[in-house]
Amino acid sequence: MKKVMAAVLAGLMMFSVTACGKSAETETAKKETPTFKIGAIPDQAAADLNRNMGEMAKYLSEKTGLKVEFVPSVDYAALVTGFERGEVQMAWFGGLTGVQARGVAPGAEAIAQRPMDAKFKSVFIAQKDLDVTKLEDIKGKTFTFGSESSTSGSLMPRYFLTQAGIDPEKDFNGAPNYSGNHDKTIALVQGGSFQTGALNVSVWEKSIKENKVDLNKVKVFYTTPEYFDYHWTINKPDNIDKVYGEGTKEKVKKAILEMNVEAGGSQAEVLKFFQTDKFVETNNDNYKAIEEVGKKLGMVK
Repeated sequence: MKKVMAAVLAGLMMFSVTACGKSAETETAKKETPTFKIGAIPDQAAADLNRNMGEMAKYLSEKTGLKVEFVPSVDYAALVTGFERGEVQMAWFGGLTGVQARGVAPGAEAIAQRPMDAKFKSVFIAQKDLDVTKLEDIKGKTFTFGSESSTSGSLMPRYFLTQAGIDPEKDFNGAPNYSGNHDKTIALVQGGSFQTGALNVSVWEKSIKENKVDLNKVKVFYTTPEYFDYHWTINKPDNIDKVYGEGTKEKVKKAILEMNVEAGGSQAEVLKFFQTDKFVETNNDNYKAIEEVGKKLGMVK
C-alpha cells in the first residue's frame, strides 16, 4: 500500500511540475509576443475606416511577424491620450494631432506619409446658391469646422481665416460648429444645416468620385495654400524595440514604405482608401510649421 501511495504522490508531483512548466512557458510566450496596436484619427465614416485599418493591421502582421491590431478611437483627443499612455504603438495622425501626440510622448517619431501630405490643402465649401467667392464673403454666415483637433478641418482653416481678417469666434452668424469629421461637414452644408464649412481636400475629392456630393447643392469657393499634414507616427522607438524586439521600428517602417498598389489584393485596397499608390519617408521636422501655427492659435501647448 505504501509503495502504491508513493507512486501516486510521485506521479502527482511530476504532473504538477509539468503543468507549472507549461504554464510558465505559456506566460513567457505571451510576454514575448504582445499585440502591436495601431490607431487612426476618426476623420471619416467609421465603417470605412475600421474595415481598411483592419486590413492595414493584417498586412503589417504578415510583413513583420508581429501580432498587429487596429484599435478604433471615439475622437481625435482619445487617440492622442491612448498614444500618451502607451496603449497605441503607432497611429495615423493629422498634422496637428501628430504634433500633440509627440508632445506628450517625447521620442515618438513621424516615419511615413503619402506624397500628397507634403503639399496638402483644405477647401472651403458653401451652399451652391450663396454669393460667396472668397473668404471675406463668409462673414455673417453660419459655419462648421470638422473635428476641433483636425489639421485640415480646423487648425489650418482657422489660420487662413485669421489671415483674411476673419475672427471665427466673432464674425460668423453664431459660434462655429464642429462636425466631428469631414464627411459630416459636407453633409451639414449640403443638407442646409450650415451655410459654409471647411474640410480636407482629399475627402472632398474622394466624395465627388464616389458620387456622395450633390454639386447642385454645394460648391468649393476657396482652396488654401499647401502645408504638411497626415502621417504615421511610431511611439517612442526605444521602448518599442525593448518590448517588441530590436529593430521593430525599422521593420514596421519598411513594411509601410514597401506597400505597392500593383501588388493587388488588400494591399491595393488599403492604398486606395488612403488615396495614394505608396507611402514615403517623413520626419518630425516637417511639422514644425504646423506646431508654430498651433501655438499661435492656442491649440498646441
